[in-house]
Amino acid sequence: MKLPTFVKLVEVGPRDGLQNEKTNILTSTKINLINQLSDTGLQTIETTSFVSSKWVPQLADAEKVLTGIKKHSNISYPVLVPNIHGLNDAIAAGAKQIAVFTAASETFCHKNTNCSIQESLEHIKDIIKQASKNNLQVRGYISCALGCPYEGNINVNKVAEIATQLYNMGCYEISLGDTVGVGTPLAAQELITTVSRNVPLQYLAAHFHNTYNQALANLFAVLTLGVSIIDCSIGGLGGCPYAKSASGNVATEDVLYMLDGMGIATGVDLTKILQVSNYIKDKLI
Repeated sequence: MKLPTFVKLVEVGPRDGLQNEKTNILTSTKINLINQLSDTGLQTIETTSFVSSKWVPQLADAEKVLTGIKKHSNISYPVLVPNIHGLNDAIAAGAKQIAVFTAASETFCHKNTNCSIQESLEHIKDIIKQASKNNLQVRGYISCALGCPYEGNINVNKVAEIATQLYNMGCYEISLGDTVGVGTPLAAQELITTVSRNVPLQYLAAHFHNTYNQALANLFAVLTLGVSIIDCSIGGLGGCPYAKSASGNVATEDVLYMLDGMGIATGVDLTKILQVSNYIKDKLI
């Protein structure tokens, strides 16, 4: 085993966690959530998405959220952008980091972005080119890296090919998403082992959903390979509007408890994280 001594937690609750909530959440609640998360020691908090309100109405207030939060100089606040229009809106709102997304499943990609995987990569290339002109860092997401709700098993070599393209385009991190939460530990290890042959391990993040309560086991499995970036969501919030069987992300507090118990540093305060978790859970009742 080559466990990392430090793991960076990427908090995705305000975006990936809240996007699937059916009840409208007040903008002020989202801003308070992010401000509280900023005081926990987290280095990266994915804030919102500049996506069409037609497709994700919960995030229609993206500009208000990004401009309304109290930003800390030592924290990154990336926002998800689906296209050039979303990128321009994000830039106008003051974004410094963005995230782009594709999938390892053709069917999922068509349902999520209305285009093929290759077409989505061409769109991403255009976004990255424009983002670089504005000195924006770009993070890449690959959905369905361990399975698809429509196609079932996904070939890890296909994931590796897409990850390599994102890396060569200039993504500073590539998040491998188990969107449906169907992965198990050995499959998660195979994914990381295969992708890391072309993309340096330090650029890979694990984004595992917890549909079958496998997320912590899968995270431990890839930690033993040296993965040092984990996506997690406060209170285990989340899901995917295009994957009906997907339940929540792995909970930030659960990941942190495990890492603390293993003696792996994160710089994040578990007590404060639990307080934030209670805050947002109370708001969603």
